[in-house]
Amino acid sequence: MAEDGLKYDRMVEDALRGVVARALAEVAEHGLPGEHHFYITFRTDHPGVDLAGHLRQRYPHEMTIVVQFQFQELIVTDEAFSVSLSFGGIQERLHVPFAAVIAFADPSVRFGLQFEGGETVKDLVPAAEAPPEPQAEGSGDSGDSPPQQATVVALDSFRKK
Repeated sequence: MAEDGLKYDRMVEDALRGVVARALAEVAEHGLPGEHHFYITFRTDHPGVDLAGHLRQRYPHEMTIVVQFQFQELIVTDEAFSVSLSFGGIQERLHVPFAAVIAFADPSVRFGLQFEGGETVKDLVPAAEAPPEPQAEGSGDSGDSPPQQATVVALDSFRKK
């Protein structure tokens, strides 16, 4: 047992990352139901993240992807997910460990999660719910705010100061 006791904040964060994994696994198996779609922000500089060099250069610290219309080959494991997305009309393969994910949102049901390392989820749910320009899926920082009544679970209130 650690000197500081049980790390409940980390346990909760790990459990909530499991929600992301389960949502992606269900989509990989059955497809996106109804209007559901995901905005996922992750640290591009996290160990294990694999993406094209030009994307890493454009987004050296973090990147937001949209899983909605033009995603292919979504594969989910216990530790990570891989997906092919269109960036400017070009398919690119991404591999993202769940530990690199810092925010997840499904604007169709006004649901969002924020993890350690993520400062805001403002880039996840643009007001118009349109994917970042210029592609239907990919990455970008929209700068818009999420809907006023979105449910966002931030773990900072549970952390020791």
